Amino acid sequence: MLISRKVDQICATSKGSVRRWILLGCMFLGLAFGCTSVSSQNPVDLPIGVVDPQRILQETVKGQRLSEALNAFMKDRQALVELEQKELRKLESELMAQSTVLSQQAKDQKEEQFRQKMAGYQQKVADLNREVQEKQRELQNEFRRQVQKVVSDVAGRRGLGLVLEQGPNSGTLFYRPDLDISSDVIQVMNQGSTP
Repeated sequence: MLISRKVDQICATSKGSVRRWILLGCMFLGLAFGCTSVSSQNPVDLPIGVVDPQRILQETVKGQRLSEALNAFMKDRQALVELEQKELRKLESELMAQSTVLSQQAKDQKEEQFRQKMAGYQQKVADLNREVQEKQRELQNEFRRQVQKVVSDVAGRRGLGLVLEQGPNSGTLFYRPDLDISSDVIQVMNQGSTP
């Protein structure tokens, strides 16, 4: 129960609930991952950095290439969908134009053909959307691994014990601008990348 007492001591001396949550989170990370360097330091003195993944994506050559590759992949898939849509519209207008002159049997046959084409189109759209999502996940995961390696290197050189993500869905509500290491990460990632 030494940990419990330490948490109580830290919480009692902290001013503000946000600071307490950060301290508790840092201690949890240290315990969960077995980081002796984090747990051996006073959590209040833990050097922290912040990184903006969206900015890194937009301002690095690798991030721009990822965006271009994903956009090209999506455009190819969109072209396939548009061809299918065009064929469906043509079939629908033929059906509408011929509906008054076709026998009931021929009309039913054309309608069934249209329904089958529509079902095939919907399946193709679902498959293409799944393909795009998988490609996006694959590219983002590879990029994230590269960013994590560089962030780890930059954090190590700066002596940081914790780096938080900053962004709309990150949970980071406030940070001092001097804690942001995004520019260093961008610089390192762009070294050796040719535009």
